[in-house]
Amino acid sequence: MKKLIKYINTNVLFKVAHLNSATIATKILAGILTSKAIAIFIGVEGMALIGNLRNFLSAIQSFAILGFYNGFVKTVAKCKDDALELSKTISTTYYLGFFSTILMSFLCYYNAELINDFLFSENYNYAYVIRVLALALPFYALNMFCFGIMNGFSNFKMLLIINIIGQILGLAVTLYLIYIDNIDGALVAAVIAPSLLFLITLVGIINRRNLMTHIKISHVSLNVLRTFAPYAIMALVTAIALPLTSILIRNFIIEELGIKQAGYWEAMNRISDYYLMFIMSILTLYIIPRLSEIDSKKEFRKEVFSFYKSVMPIFGFGLLLIYLLRPFVVSLIFSEEFQPVEQLFLWQLLGDFIKVLAIVIAYQFLAKKMFAQFIIIEIFLVIMLYLTSVYLIEIFGIEGAVMGHFFSYLMHFLIVLLVFSNSLFGVITDEHS
Repeated sequence: MKKLIKYINTNVLFKVAHLNSATIATKILAGILTSKAIAIFIGVEGMALIGNLRNFLSAIQSFAILGFYNGFVKTVAKCKDDALELSKTISTTYYLGFFSTILMSFLCYYNAELINDFLFSENYNYAYVIRVLALALPFYALNMFCFGIMNGFSNFKMLLIINIIGQILGLAVTLYLIYIDNIDGALVAAVIAPSLLFLITLVGIINRRNLMTHIKISHVSLNVLRTFAPYAIMALVTAIALPLTSILIRNFIIEELGIKQAGYWEAMNRISDYYLMFIMSILTLYIIPRLSEIDSKKEFRKEVFSFYKSVMPIFGFGLLLIYLLRPFVVSLIFSEEFQPVEQLFLWQLLGDFIKVLAIVIAYQFLAKKMFAQFIIIEIFLVIMLYLTSVYLIEIFGIEGAVMGHFFSYLMHFLIVLLVFSNSLFGVITDEHS
């Protein structure tokens, strides 16, 4: 724990730690207020439909930017003082992102009815929402491109301020649209809110207009693409496979148990998202950069078990409090109509605790560029998540969905432990892993 505190204190991110906390708090507050509005004005059925759209939007957004974001940020940070390499990096990202985004926009726009049937079934006609998504997608991609540049140039303060303002703007638009148009308003808000952030980001990059002169199609580079490729593939596997698996599970629940049960499951997922934001911010701030620095089994083992001993008990205690206060949590975030969600807490909380235990170790895949292993294990996870959920839903009803969440992440954790068993539990005969 001392090393964690020392690292944060000496890291550049500490200077904006209060803003980062404000960003997370704003996201959670915005999420809770949005969930409350959905619960009051739309109800359980609407929660299920919005859940499917949110998952689809997440997957499409990731595909539109080709999973380049992390690789783009790392490369910009590395070559920001080299004008030619910076131009190659920005040009390659811009043009490939442009073509992939336009392609996804066209596919969504002209296949809106098919997508509507997949997400909402033939009983609903929200194809126009998919077309709005298609029109908004390029603005989202441009926003992420600008974010990547600012992040690469370590403009953290501006990024966090934009995020906070964007969350407030998105919340205002969402609440207004839900109030005037109920479910239709909520669906439209879900697809346009992320793109509205671009209007604010334009202000943030106004002083970097000269960077736009670096965008030249002649500077598109295969070498840069090869650098991005591993990060892009990993990002795409996670960002597309998990949301699509959630849609398939939710559709199965709707078919087998009804749309209300799917709404309860979506409500539980939203609660999970809110508290996981805190722990994931710590992991992003400390674990990934720390694992990238160390090059010995001894240090890796020390970092993992130090995190387990210092942070995980606090996280576990927080989950216990949430479980004990679950009637209050459900009524605070949703409404009395969502009372059946209380029965889903136990397995969801246990699954999330195991999930974080696994992620702490699994970040070593990213830190040490173990791309093949990461992809294989992620694919195994989503397959098991779907199969266990479907099997257990048929036996236990809606509670089987959260049981499937627990058992799939337990298997994921055991496999990750097996992969790194030598580093974590073996006899250390040399310093390097």
